Amino acid sequence: MSESVISPSLRPRSSVAVPAFIAALVGVSLFALSYGQVSLGLERLFAALFAPSTDPIAAQIVRSIRLPRVVTGLVAGSALGVSGVLMQGLFRNPLADAWSLGLVAGGQLGVALVVTAAAFAGPGAIAFLTAFQGIGLTVGALFGVAAFAFAMATLSRRVGNVTLLVVGLMLGFAVRGLVSVIIHFANRVGGRVFSGWNDGTFASTTFPDLLFLAPPVVVGFGLAVASAKGLSALLLGETYARSLGTNVRRLRMLTLAAVVLLVAPVTAYCGPVSFVGLIVPHFARGIAKTSRILPLIPLAALSGALLALCADAIVHLPWEQHFLHLNAILALIGGPIVITMLVFSPMLRRST
Repeated sequence: MSESVISPSLRPRSSVAVPAFIAALVGVSLFALSYGQVSLGLERLFAALFAPSTDPIAAQIVRSIRLPRVVTGLVAGSALGVSGVLMQGLFRNPLADAWSLGLVAGGQLGVALVVTAAAFAGPGAIAFLTAFQGIGLTVGALFGVAAFAFAMATLSRRVGNVTLLVVGLMLGFAVRGLVSVIIHFANRVGGRVFSGWNDGTFASTTFPDLLFLAPPVVVGFGLAVASAKGLSALLLGETYARSLGTNVRRLRMLTLAAVVLLVAPVTAYCGPVSFVGLIVPHFARGIAKTSRILPLIPLAALSGALLALCADAIVHLPWEQHFLHLNAILALIGGPIVITMLVFSPMLRRST
């Protein structure tokens, strides 16, 4: 694969796109808050938000269920979108994302170990896990992602970007196989708990959860901005970046730290949400007409949040049988887009 597949020489043009994305986000958010299994309409929605005592049922639905879900989708989608920009810039590969480093697989392994350990510990542990699965699964996922991030950061000192990417992919495949074996030894309740988390959802978080989810993401955004100039130089090769005074090893560690802070809390609270980090950077580059990292960060955050909210809105439409799965909708949206890019994009054809 070529390491110079992204040209940084195109001129940014995001001044119109940012207001358009913000307007679209407001519209989709209002739709997601208004419609679902119980359709409220805008009048009851505004009453629930600003005068809850006038419509306590609508207020309960909006404030306790839908509003935390929408805010989670905004935070998670923006975090995953920016992490994709960082990964593709660091590896100079348009198919890189957090899945490529095995970070998400690490989270899956951590949750699988928690669930299976509870099964072996007996009915009391399973009852505790069922009652407090948010805490247990979050801790397991965070430890898994952190362990894999530490392993990748250590390995990054010894190997180049392309080798690290291939190792992350292979490790991710191996770990997902291991997860299947581990879950085989969990009982039925534990299997259902893991399956529910593994499907991915924004609906399991509450406002107290967001107090733990949002701060690491904010720090990750800060590190992303700090690494943007160095990553833009790195797009033209390590020799060029070093000639500008960039410490490539330090830049790699800083970028990986930003990716972990953006991906780990989202994976822990929302499950392994797929495709957002892979396809959003292509949207951002296509709109901005540039591959410079700094102007891509706000566009990736906004388009990632929009993609996540659109998928979640589809999931929570008033389907007759049951809710769809978030990752299923994202795969149906993202799969054809990635295939189209592979087939019709000259840039991607040169890189694979």
